[in-house]
Amino acid sequence: GGGNYDIVNNTVVSTPRPQNSRTQNASLRQSWEMNYQEAAIYLQEGENNDKFFTHPRNPKALAAYLFAHNHLFYMMELVTGLMLLMLSLCEAPAVPTLRLDVYVHATLELLALTLVGFELCMKLRWLGFHTFIRHRRTMVKTSVLLLQFVEAIVVLVRQTSHLRVTRALRPIFLVDCRYCGAVRRNLRQIFQSLPSFIDILLLLLFFMVIFAILGFCLFSTNSADPFFKTLEDSLVSLFVLLTTANFPDVMMPAYAKNRWSCVFFIVYLSIELYFIMNLLLAVVFDTFNDVEKMKFKSLLLHKRSAIDHAFQLLVSRQRPMGVSLKQFDGLMRFYRPRMSARERFLTFKALNTSGAPMLSLQDFYKFYEVIGLKWKTRRSREHWFDDLPHTAFLIFKGIYLLVKSKAFQYAMYVVVAINAVWILVETFTLESGYSWSKFVPLSYVIFLTIYGIEVLLKITGLGPMAYFSSGWNLFDFSVTLFAFLGLIALVFNMEPFYFIVVLRPFQLLRLFKIKQRYRNVLDTMFELFPRMASLGLTLIIFYYSFAIVGMEFFADVVYPNCCNTSTVANSYRQINITEGNRTVLEEGYYYLNNFNNILSSFVTLFELTVVNNWYITMEGVTSMTSHWSRLYFMTFYIVTMVRRVFLGNCC
Repeated sequence: GGGNYDIVNNTVVSTPRPQNSRTQNASLRQSWEMNYQEAAIYLQEGENNDKFFTHPRNPKALAAYLFAHNHLFYMMELVTGLMLLMLSLCEAPAVPTLRLDVYVHATLELLALTLVGFELCMKLRWLGFHTFIRHRRTMVKTSVLLLQFVEAIVVLVRQTSHLRVTRALRPIFLVDCRYCGAVRRNLRQIFQSLPSFIDILLLLLFFMVIFAILGFCLFSTNSADPFFKTLEDSLVSLFVLLTTANFPDVMMPAYAKNRWSCVFFIVYLSIELYFIMNLLLAVVFDTFNDVEKMKFKSLLLHKRSAIDHAFQLLVSRQRPMGVSLKQFDGLMRFYRPRMSARERFLTFKALNTSGAPMLSLQDFYKFYEVIGLKWKTRRSREHWFDDLPHTAFLIFKGIYLLVKSKAFQYAMYVVVAINAVWILVETFTLESGYSWSKFVPLSYVIFLTIYGIEVLLKITGLGPMAYFSSGWNLFDFSVTLFAFLGLIALVFNMEPFYFIVVLRPFQLLRLFKIKQRYRNVLDTMFELFPRMASLGLTLIIFYYSFAIVGMEFFADVVYPNCCNTSTVANSYRQINITEGNRTVLEEGYYYLNNFNNILSSFVTLFELTVVNNWYITMEGVTSMTSHWSRLYFMTFYIVTMVRRVFLGNCC
């Protein structure tokens, strides 16, 4: 019947004979309200790309569904996921200043995991057992939850941490959050592109093994060559050579003995780096495009199916071919509760391109396109000061004409350009040991005053609403405000805030407004920011998982003067050298690239991502642990290579 949770073509069905017309009208109204709500759920499932087999089918499931689909619940999911990730700051090996006792962080972990369990219970109540176990992402999350729960209890009972590589799976709880849908899509596309990537990767590794055998046979007899002493050394050297981090160092011992040995390295790099790596990029790019097309097609069909379901719930027996304004208004009360009646009416009119009294199915297919429109009231007044007294009107009108004039804009560009030259000259003439905390040039105060006057004039002339609706104006206001705060911090000797003064060079970015091409570049950057943010979060998730594994196996293994048996010992050496009458500490700083806590691990992984000299970190850790440790670093490089290819395709 109408309003139950089975898909039907006719939503208004006959009911038992009412005692009176009031009862009949109430029953009919309730039936329609249930249809509006179910239609809104279908449209939300289409928008969020939720599978229809998760659709609530009974009142109990509907109550759980509504509880699990509100922003408070979403926020609880997000906070719980972040809390579990942040625990790595205070768990051993912890950041020294954030270390917590075992029973404290274990209790916090159990609390967070209990909240995750509550979220899954609500999902089980909404989906039902059979649907629940069919949902793969939910089953993965449940399995990880049970494993983490058992480990947290063990830690709490034993009052000490043990080897917990499974902490690397914690990002699953964050990724499953509603607000991380873009991250899930990124990960799904990466996994879907993996088969073609692995095929070419195996080809690349095959040639690498062939050349490693060749290199061992050719150069192992050279006692001065440390790179090809064993087959393992040959493989590692050629893998690092693929990243160009050890070139031409890896070639020089063989090249010094025989100049023709350069042919080996030239051929290897030509095949592996310039042919197969580019082939890898092309194949993954092509696969990614296919995945994108299939995803777009699947999403479009899914949205159409959701619209079909919703349309069938909104039509009646008397009007089976269209949705009236009344039904559309009832739908939008559930789909967008915060939308005003005027906006609902305008949305209906925007959908109704045919001008008919009701929306046809073809009109309704444009629902997702039209629903994203923003409606803005057209003001009858041209300026905010139009209703002011005549004298005030003339003053504000003059300010408005001034700030809108080309002369004012180019005058400010000239000021910014002079400021840029002045900053360069001042910085060039600064002496070593200069401190911003002790002295600020008078020019800084002068230019800051000019920028402050400009902001006040623009706010006065354009009006606050018009001024702050511009991204460039927001940028100017923010930089100027922070600069003033920095100046105040200096006046009152507020040491922690001295760094704000250094922000003054950001004002120079305004020069990009002069040329259209530069403005287009910056506008494109801002347009891509949401996409880049999701990709950045995806990268952080990979970093987190590798950081946890690194901390579990490599914490406290490198330190000053370690790795003495390694070829990179000099990079870890810390010795005192006497030069005349003074002693100088000669220090190799690579011992700082360690996995002693989550923050140090992130820095180390970022350095590995940049690739330059990454093999020094790898060889240092390997010399203090095991040869198998190289697999960790090589795997990380391959993962970052996948991420780099994916990032290039996305942008």
